Amino acid sequence: MSSTDKYRIEVQVTPAYLPEQSDEQRNRFVFRYTVTIRNTGRIGAKLLTRHWIVRHGNGRVQEVRGPGVVGEQPHLDPGEGFQYTSGTLLETPVGSMEGSYRFLADDGTEFDAAIPRFELNMPRTLH
Repeated sequence: MSSTDKYRIEVQVTPAYLPEQSDEQRNRFVFRYTVTIRNTGRIGAKLLTRHWIVRHGNGRVQEVRGPGVVGEQPHLDPGEGFQYTSGTLLETPVGSMEGSYRFLADDGTEFDAAIPRFELNMPRTLH
């Protein structure tokens, strides 16, 4: 069994623009994103930390690091999933996010799970 089969976490993200919390005149564009994390590997693992890279449409890049997600550090046995919703504020109507989660496997091995890049777009901004 290869280590890629043993330590495998899949991450899917669904973003949404929140017009009721945004203010275009003040360059305040609020987005929600729902993340689904699933352990598709062969060993249980606990989510330790998160690392996000947030890119604004004006070139500004923010990095966010911290323990767990939404105040939790879920443990996922093989086949289990965890879902949460969070949000971010951009200075522009378009941007993107990506990053990684750090996990601790039940055998003591630490590994990273990639959060694939996803776009944040206010409706009617891209043609």
